[in-house]
Amino acid sequence: MKITIANTEQEFDCAAAWRVIGQMLACPASVIGLSTGRTTGNMHRLIAEIHGRYPFPVGETTFFGLDEVTGVSRHYSGACYTMLKTELIDALGVDEEHFLMLPTRCDDFPRACADFRNEIARRGGIDLLILGLGENGHLGFNQPGSPFGGEAWVTHMNAELEERIRRETGTPPDVPLGGATLGIKDIMQARRIVLVAKGENKTDIVSRMLQGPVTPDVPASVLQLHPDCEFLLDAKAAGKLRMKN
Repeated sequence: MKITIANTEQEFDCAAAWRVIGQMLACPASVIGLSTGRTTGNMHRLIAEIHGRYPFPVGETTFFGLDEVTGVSRHYSGACYTMLKTELIDALGVDEEHFLMLPTRCDDFPRACADFRNEIARRGGIDLLILGLGENGHLGFNQPGSPFGGEAWVTHMNAELEERIRRETGTPPDVPLGGATLGIKDIMQARRIVLVAKGENKTDIVSRMLQGPVTPDVPASVLQLHPDCEFLLDAKAAGKLRMKN
């Protein structure tokens, strides 16, 4: 395992941004997966800022979102599509052909999930996947207990997130909400992964992910088995790690 610890949040955001930029510069036709949330927002904005100051080609790169909220409008501010468009995709000038997302609403989600996986494969598979880390160890919407052999699917979200989304969107209780996501099998097929985690609220789960057993109870623990996964942490998130000299 490769573990990189940044001393400050600014150093962390810069390191994360350059992982993506470096991939694009090394291979302009890369397929790059992105995650949304508090951990990655600054990283996305920094990539956009660097590109604005020092333009580099992006037209051949395919970006996709790891997951998506289902049952809401794609233009809801908390939808992963809108978050990625706002934080990065529009600033880079990426066209819709090179920005793949799972749908928020669909009459046939199993088919849509299969089509999403197939389109990523058609473009050559995942060159770089940026993963956030949930406080319970989830990856995307793969919550604890999700099968390691699972492919893209629609699953549930945690109760706190569902409550917030219903409140923000006015979605009544009888309208189902969920999360479409690449499965853990899909994630593990990425050629290169960078898992990013920062903040004291991630301290316990980072320790369990890296120093506990590989178990579906902590989905991110499976990354211990990936042949090219870097765990990029800030000092707070790494606070409970027992580092070898």
